Amino acid sequence: MAKRFPINPAHPERTCWGCDQYCAAHDLRCGNGSDRTQHPVETFGPGWEQWGVAEGSSQPPSQSQAEP
Repeated sequence: MAKRFPINPAHPERTCWGCDQYCAAHDLRCGNGSDRTQHPVETFGPGWEQWGVAEGSSQPPSQSQAEP
């Protein structure tokens, strides 16, 4: 089972977010590349988790609701 993904971690720059191992930025055990993967809050800023969610809804519409 995958680990829970933190919405707003205290120090996202200290961790590689590329897989479920959440390695230290200087460790990179998974071989994800030469650089660490940034957390979405570093790239998109606060509120990134709300992008694409309809107003007044806690979840995006399901596919069955979208079909006519």
